[in-house]
Amino acid sequence: MKAYYLSEDKLADFVQGLMGKCPVIAPVAKKSRFVFTELEEVSELRLDYDTTILPPKKVFFPTRQDLVKFDGGSFEGCLDAKARILLGVHPYDIKGIAMSDKFYSDNNVDNNYLCNRKATVIIGSSVQNHYKHAYFGSVGAEYPASGHDAFMTKVDGGYVVETLTDKGEEVVASDLLVDAADDQVAAAADVNKAANENCPEKLNGTTDEINEKVRSSFSSGVWAECSEDCFSCGSCNTVCPTCYCFDVQDEWNLDGASGTRYRTWDACLTCEFSEVSVQGGCENFREEAAERFRHRFMRKTSYLNDQLGGPACVGCGRCSGACTADIANPVTVINKIMES
Repeated sequence: MKAYYLSEDKLADFVQGLMGKCPVIAPVAKKSRFVFTELEEVSELRLDYDTTILPPKKVFFPTRQDLVKFDGGSFEGCLDAKARILLGVHPYDIKGIAMSDKFYSDNNVDNNYLCNRKATVIIGSSVQNHYKHAYFGSVGAEYPASGHDAFMTKVDGGYVVETLTDKGEEVVASDLLVDAADDQVAAAADVNKAANENCPEKLNGTTDEINEKVRSSFSSGVWAECSEDCFSCGSCNTVCPTCYCFDVQDEWNLDGASGTRYRTWDACLTCEFSEVSVQGGCENFREEAAERFRHRFMRKTSYLNDQLGGPACVGCGRCSGACTADIANPVTVINKIMES
């Protein structure tokens, strides 16, 4: 790993250089919020963002993704990855991407996801402003993370740019960078440590303690209590960096012979997610909102821990902000479970 220093007044030229190499997807303002989208002008870049509406997983796993084109008896895959740079990813979202990498490469390899992933260089950035519901410091989603190629930390006067892979080294190579001094590298470490410690929300327990307590609370009345106002809309799933379920559908052309098989994001909080066809109709094995609500928290805090080495939650807080009923905040629910 190498560390460089980029002065603030050279940031625009540095990003312009990145844009000259390939498309750059980065956080930009959208009214009062932020989104990841392709930069058209350097001035659009907002590395001071708190969080984005949707996580950067959408770059590799779009909300709609064509899988196969078919015409009669012939089929053609829809793999069409293009080189690009994903800039300004916060550490918790880097961890979310690393989890998605595992979900889509373990057991059944998902080439539609992985081809997009492998074609993308990820340059992370430090958290300059916390989202009001952030608690990534409670779930081990702080920096240093893994799964990215380079990382930019805001320090006095500029940025410390650290490279972690050969791809990262190649992409950030620029005459605008100079070798970082030891005190600048130390300052960057302090910045990222402070970002972790200063999250506005915190869980009352370690991830291991939470795993054990949540798993033993399967029959707790807290699930029904907390989900009483749930609309089953699935917004919490939609904005989650680590939800990976999808629904597959066929879109037929008017000739009745050709069309496209595609997938869209799915959500386990919706009523129809757990419906299965049976003789004479269908059954729903999570018919009640409380069952679906519980399942979400079991998945995030317990069920996937062995596979991931920790919770399937990165503490971004997006679900809290997206919930219309204001009941999805994991900190509120988990701390209530820990107290029960």
